[in-house]
Amino acid sequence: MAARKPHLSFWQILNMNFGFFGIQFSFGLQQSNMSPIYQYLGADEASLPLLWLAGPITGLLVQPLVGAMSDRTVTRWGRRTPYFLIGALICSLGLLVMPFSPTLWFAAGLLWILDAANNVTMEPYRAYVNDRLEKVQHPAGFLSQAAFTGLAQTLAYLAPSILVWLGMNKDAVNGNNIPHITIVAFLIGALFSFSTVWWSVKTTPELPLSPEELAELKARPSGVRATLAEVATAIRDMPVTMRRLWWMKLFQWYGMLCYWIYIVPALAQSMFQTSDPASTGFRDAGLLNGQIGGFYNFVAFIAAFAMVPYTRRFGPKAVHAVCLTLAGLGMLWLPSITDKLWLFVPMIGVGLAWASIMGNPYVMLADSIPPERAGVYMGIFNMFIVIPMIIQMLTLPLYYHAWLGGHPGNVIRLAGGLLLCAAVAVCFVPRSAAPAASSSPSPTPPAA
Repeated sequence: MAARKPHLSFWQILNMNFGFFGIQFSFGLQQSNMSPIYQYLGADEASLPLLWLAGPITGLLVQPLVGAMSDRTVTRWGRRTPYFLIGALICSLGLLVMPFSPTLWFAAGLLWILDAANNVTMEPYRAYVNDRLEKVQHPAGFLSQAAFTGLAQTLAYLAPSILVWLGMNKDAVNGNNIPHITIVAFLIGALFSFSTVWWSVKTTPELPLSPEELAELKARPSGVRATLAEVATAIRDMPVTMRRLWWMKLFQWYGMLCYWIYIVPALAQSMFQTSDPASTGFRDAGLLNGQIGGFYNFVAFIAAFAMVPYTRRFGPKAVHAVCLTLAGLGMLWLPSITDKLWLFVPMIGVGLAWASIMGNPYVMLADSIPPERAGVYMGIFNMFIVIPMIIQMLTLPLYYHAWLGGHPGNVIRLAGGLLLCAAVAVCFVPRSAAPAASSSPSPTPPAA
């Protein structure tokens, strides 16, 4: 199988991962704008986590099934490509409509559709990278995805500020109090979402299955029951390395979601002394979040490429632990900062962690799973992201006032502490040996 995987140049790896730019631009728009949009439409701070449930729930339901289905799919375009294109198209349509949401329930419902589309695209895309690259190129492949994540989210976070710098009025809003700069940013995201994925598919098509692999795949059972059975069998046979990664992911993603949901309300209070979503100070906090978010994502863009030699030399586990520690310390400090320029210092640690989060765990995962089951395991690995998010969304409203004093800055401090716990947890992940072929009674064929 390794002989069938051509060694790709740096530019070929960038081409194959360019679609991640569009996917992550969409996620960046959500991370930086959904809490303000919800509050513009009348949501209160304590209920914000519940309104973010769309992404984790759809990820929990969609990604393992889509990953398993992509392992078994046979089309003339390949196994993974149909999922990229369909998901990206639906995502583009969702981004077009989102900033025109007339009510809170409409925006929350549309986020379910938007996240489902992103989830249909995401894990088959990661499995495609695993399919296409030799093991020695996994760090470059997955960290290139992290780099495009950083670049895309830099621009997504900065898009409203850039539009203001170009002359748009930051205080101009539509009838639902949603700023015009937010609307234009989402329209730009709709363009990027589909076009970048199409470019990757065009420039770096999937490797074709051999006649033997194709015949074997067509002979396997198909349908919903077979897909569910494959997911259940993969969970039962999960490698030890993947099981240990769960604990790191629990702390990591609970903490990151705390940050994304509450950073704008926290900045509004610490920098502009307001909690009123209709105030100029709150809109200024949204723009400031875009600027510091753009900065940390730019750090992630640069750091992802810089991490490749360090990951090869010291291993993804050590690099990830250091990055999480720096981000945790930065978040503990952030709510105490009252000078805008000092906000960018902790963002260096957050940017390093974000680059590592989007790359190094997948290097650890790809080195531990059977390649013929890459799709289903990438989908299951996403459950390690969405389950902590669901736990966060259901539990944080219960103690937001009682334990955190109803103060969004304390949520950011909580996020910092959780990232430090994640840094400790990753140290207990064992080094993985090269995965053997699956012994499942109904294995999928070798990846192309």
